[in-house]
Amino acid sequence: MGRRGSQRKKQSVTDKAAAKPLRDGNPKSMVIRIGAGQVGSSVSQLVTDVRQVMEPDTASRLKERRANKLKDYTTMCGPLGVSHLLLFSRSESGNTNLRMARTPRGPTLNFRVDKYSLCKDIAKAQKHPRVADDYRTAPLLVMNGFVTLETEREKMGDAAPPKHLEKLTVDMFQGLFPPIQPHTQPLHTIKRVLLLNREPPSEENGTCTISLRHYAITTKVTGIPKPLRRLYAAEKLIASKEKKKSALPNLGGLEDMADYMLDPSAAGYTSASDTELETDAEVEVAAPATRKVLSKKERQRATAGENGRKAMSRGSRPKVEKRAVKLIELGPRMKLRLTKVEEDICSGKVLWHEFVSKSKAEVKELDEVWDKRKKEKEERRRIQKENIERKRKERGDKGEDAEDDEDEDMEDYDDYDLDDDVWHDEDAEDQQSEEDEEDDE
Repeated sequence: MGRRGSQRKKQSVTDKAAAKPLRDGNPKSMVIRIGAGQVGSSVSQLVTDVRQVMEPDTASRLKERRANKLKDYTTMCGPLGVSHLLLFSRSESGNTNLRMARTPRGPTLNFRVDKYSLCKDIAKAQKHPRVADDYRTAPLLVMNGFVTLETEREKMGDAAPPKHLEKLTVDMFQGLFPPIQPHTQPLHTIKRVLLLNREPPSEENGTCTISLRHYAITTKVTGIPKPLRRLYAAEKLIASKEKKKSALPNLGGLEDMADYMLDPSAAGYTSASDTELETDAEVEVAAPATRKVLSKKERQRATAGENGRKAMSRGSRPKVEKRAVKLIELGPRMKLRLTKVEEDICSGKVLWHEFVSKSKAEVKELDEVWDKRKKEKEERRRIQKENIERKRKERGDKGEDAEDDEDEDMEDYDDYDLDDDVWHDEDAEDQQSEEDEEDDE
């Protein structure tokens, strides 16, 4: 009998590229629903859309459960190399909240999602919706208005947002995506753009309100007459398998090719956009072109010839063409209002709060409380480390196995509260409860 399952499976280029591990250093994220069955269908679809925006360095097929807690996700961030967490939740009053946390030490930005539109809503509002088919590269991040000018800061006075808050917000959003190298990264690999626009501070918008938009980048060649572009498109259509006769110009009723070049509408129906002037932004890019690779002898002959240098310089110059850039919205849309900044992952010292203001004396008192907590935590770790070393030394003297050593070390970790969940302070609890009430309102 022949052996079963011994045949090799051929992989395509796409499968091999997908099987390659991601490069180290790229930020990775997880978009999570807190309370999977309680947020509702709209927020669940919003989470799916945001995961699509964050691709490819995100957990796009993550499945949450009702029993999952925040600690379950933070525990797996280290082994999986996750650097950011985006947590969507819904409060009892019906507000949709977004918490953006950096692992493993924070900080955490708390946003209130004032308004949002799903990808399907954006597609329904468009006449010709487009679905982006390339999510293998991260989107280009464009941020506007995140730094307040000094002149505006003087006019606003005490209402001006803190400088450290603006810098922290910029660093958090920039850390979500890998940095690009404009001189080395090919332009054709950038297929999407994520726009973040900060609205001017006001009573209605608050201190920091951000509008989020997600677009697909499309380009087309310009500088060529439209009749020639239609003929070039018709040539491509004929070579393809699709046969759309309505897209082909009808030249049967014309006596000369010049009639079509001078009047494109004579070859059939043309839309109003064909006759209007193009107003899209134009950029000059190097067109991809195949070049002949010369051998060593051919290069020597070209160098020795009189016009060899001209030929080589002419062949080495990249072909530059003009292209019109157009953005097509993919969705989702979100209007985010920053309400609170925390030092740790969804906990810890409150660095800034929009609705709660403290005096200098109160801030000093809270700083002393948090310093005391840190000292207590360091003391517990020191005691824990001493106990582990002492027990290891005792086992080494007795000659016990290493496996029992590891098991008992894990028991030592359970004896002490490293997450600082048991240690509370009454003043800090009262402050946290007041802030949560303000956020829900």
